[in-house]
Amino acid sequence: MTPTVSAERVRQFVTGALRAAGMPDADAHIVAGLMTEADLYGADGHGVFRTAHYVRRIRAGGVNLKPNIRIVSERAGMALVDGDNGMGHLVMRFAARTAIEKARASGVAWVGVRMSNHAGPALLYARMAADAGMCGLYFCVGNANHLAPWGGLELLLSTNPVAVAVPTLDEPVVLDMATTVAAYGKVKTYAQQGKPMPEGWMIDRQGRALTDAARANDGLLLPLGGMEAGYKGYGLALVFGLLAGSLNGAAMGRDVIDFNADDSSVTNTGHTIVAIDPAAFGDPDEFRRRVDRVVRDLRAAERLPGVERITVPGERSAAKHAARAAAGVPIPDALKANLDKLAAELGIPTLEQ
Repeated sequence: MTPTVSAERVRQFVTGALRAAGMPDADAHIVAGLMTEADLYGADGHGVFRTAHYVRRIRAGGVNLKPNIRIVSERAGMALVDGDNGMGHLVMRFAARTAIEKARASGVAWVGVRMSNHAGPALLYARMAADAGMCGLYFCVGNANHLAPWGGLELLLSTNPVAVAVPTLDEPVVLDMATTVAAYGKVKTYAQQGKPMPEGWMIDRQGRALTDAARANDGLLLPLGGMEAGYKGYGLALVFGLLAGSLNGAAMGRDVIDFNADDSSVTNTGHTIVAIDPAAFGDPDEFRRRVDRVVRDLRAAERLPGVERITVPGERSAAKHAARAAAGVPIPDALKANLDKLAAELGIPTLEQ
């Protein structure tokens, strides 16, 4: 059984590591809180797992620790945010709050972002809108190209994930997915743990299944739809990238920096967050009741043989959040060794201290 560490201790450790790397206290606390939420929701490739990587980029000068995050263009229902190369979590928190504030006045607000960085899992920012009683839509350009155009070999696209959150009377419906069969963060966690990847995640340059996560740089992620219908995932990756990258003046295509391999270059990561206020369309409580009714109907639908339960998007991550909040965040041995090494380098207490 994988050992666990309390969420609070994870947050404290990440806060301490970011502070030791030079991040201001208030910002370190915010980023660590969002990274811990990623772990609680089960996005294991985006939480404490990323700490050493973030610290490495900070130390190499790849991230601005004192950014002037600001709106550089706006109208009633939109804004363009320049993150000044700050930590993506800080930039996207600002952008999400801007979208929510504008949506209260205009009903719908679209906020684009440029000059940002990796910001963790997409669900965090769509959920911010849902927590404010709104529908949230988030997508971005990933921080490394691991996807080729359908039928090609050149890595010109990223996983370009999307998240949508819709409030209900209880937990929101939350869709969070990459436009590839698997997110690259999952590949990285498999590589760290020495586990083989399932067939269908990646292929080599001859089109054969690639299951050795340590050889991920030799292959290509498969788009949603896999070998049979991957043109659908490829199309989604392209249009989300155009709207989150090209529209905002952020990196897209050949301009994307592989932040896994390059610690010092400015990535100019692009994001988009959309907030929709149900009150602009009618009674928001009635809207939530309608959504709730649909969710109940789906769960109560007749099931295929052997299917114990029908779930809706976000249900499993919410259950995982509750379970991990109570029992702690799983820390595999390989990850613990990585974090212990980082703690020694930074002169901070280990995760277990």
